[in-house]
Amino acid sequence: MSALPVLNRALTGLPKAPVRIVHLGLGAFHRSHEAWYTQHAGDGPEWGIAAFTGRRPDAALALAAQDGLFTLIERSGNGDSFEIIGSVAEAVDGADVGRLRDMVSAPETAMVTLTITEAAYGLDSNGRFDAGAPGFAGDLTVLAGDAGTGERPATPLGRLVSALAARKEAAAGPIAVVSCDNLSGNGEVARRSIMGLAEAWDGELAQWIGANVSFVSTSVDRITPRTTDADIAQVQDSCGYRDTSPVVAEPFRDWVISGNFPKGRPRWEDAGAVLVDDIEPYENRKLWLLNGAHSLLAYAGQLRGHTTVAEALEDRLCRDAVEAFWDEAAQHLPDENLHIPEYREALVARFGNARIAHHLSQIAVDGSTKLRMRALPVLAAERSRGRSGAGSAMMLAAWIDYAAANEKLQDPLSEAIGAANGAHGLDRVAALLNLVSHGLGDDEQTVALVAGLCGTFSKNATTTTTAARLISGRNS
Repeated sequence: MSALPVLNRALTGLPKAPVRIVHLGLGAFHRSHEAWYTQHAGDGPEWGIAAFTGRRPDAALALAAQDGLFTLIERSGNGDSFEIIGSVAEAVDGADVGRLRDMVSAPETAMVTLTITEAAYGLDSNGRFDAGAPGFAGDLTVLAGDAGTGERPATPLGRLVSALAARKEAAAGPIAVVSCDNLSGNGEVARRSIMGLAEAWDGELAQWIGANVSFVSTSVDRITPRTTDADIAQVQDSCGYRDTSPVVAEPFRDWVISGNFPKGRPRWEDAGAVLVDDIEPYENRKLWLLNGAHSLLAYAGQLRGHTTVAEALEDRLCRDAVEAFWDEAAQHLPDENLHIPEYREALVARFGNARIAHHLSQIAVDGSTKLRMRALPVLAAERSRGRSGAGSAMMLAAWIDYAAANEKLQDPLSEAIGAANGAHGLDRVAALLNLVSHGLGDDEQTVALVAGLCGTFSKNATTTTTAARLISGRNS
């Protein structure tokens, strides 16, 4: 068999757009979402993206060998379609802080976008920036010049603050920072974290950031599972070229944006993005109904022996838990413009797309951070109305059981979780809840509620259990 050509711009004829966007967090979701929207913007050929990796250089090396091109596999229940995305003009190892500083300080760069995960913002359980969080103390030493020659910041925000300092020095003017992470008020979170790190390093830089950096909030939505070897082989067989870095995504996509872009932005609205003044209701709809259900299924489903979202949704016990949580969350999403019944119906269809192998283990990481945004706001709102909040408490209980069953958790608080697991009974539940939110484990009523729901998703549990009746609304 003759060798197939490697995907490249000469093969496709796709031009390379001038870089005006710098992105931190080169991963599958960025490529299925922001890169897609940028390519489909009416002025997309004017907006190239320089995308930097996070922990490892692998994705950058693979994409650089393909001139930044990759194939997007849009996978519906009826079949697949293929599209070559060319908006990534440059793929760079995130450790190359010098290149990042050059790109951010270029006058033509209009924004920095972020998909660095919730845990990377360095917030404590009360939402405050913690300069002593893992990585940041070391970054401050590096930024202060005390770490030795050749050292560079290791965290995404440490690297970004260094790059913003370069932009200040170059007098390159204002710039927007756009968070695309699953955080409520993610623009404000980014502001708080970046300003906190800058203030701890250089007060003058912090003042410049306050005057020259616009922080934009977004709500992003597109299910993007991990790419498999089978997906890579499928592109080769179907498209007639080799692509080491395709991305798989569902047909559905959504992007809601709120904030100022002092140096302009692509016409993302041409591709369906929505610009709003008040993003909070849209954020809550997505964080609670989609992401919250994902977290609940991730922990409950794995406890039940499932591996994908579609499998877990087929389990009546898991489905009941999701519907109960949705019922609670919907009570606090009253805006008719959110179309909650239709959104829930669409989520059932999206989650049930068995051709999208969205692995529960992928969703389960960083639970102590994610649950703060996905479970706690609904629990607090329910309790303020005099109701138990059992649906959202079930998410916490499932995470606690999952933490007990998995000694090696991928979580920023993994060591503290391990220590808390050494306790027993209500003390263990209280200690774990305090890691999600300081003081939550001191609320005896919440501890008792969550503890009573632990064990619900054992493999031999059925929908006739007391806990199942509770969460499905048949017993209040």
